[in-house]
Amino acid sequence: MTESTTGRQQFASWDKPELDLSDADWRSGSQGAGDVQIAFVEGFVAMRNAGKPGSPSLIFTPAEWRAFVINARDGEFDLV
Repeated sequence: MTESTTGRQQFASWDKPELDLSDADWRSGSQGAGDVQIAFVEGFVAMRNAGKPGSPSLIFTPAEWRAFVINARDGEFDLV
């Protein structure tokens, strides 16, 4: 089964292409034990749950990814 962004719920403001993620080079965190994996595909950043690799992937533009990383480093998403 080819993994792609096809077949997911469509949103009116969805402006990202349908990417073929079947040959993506998925990478885990620096320790290799993270719950999230990312792959750089056709100028976009795909993110998926490492424990459920067949689940839908989130697709980010480079600007969205940069904003996410900056805010994560600043602690915006800390749960404590």
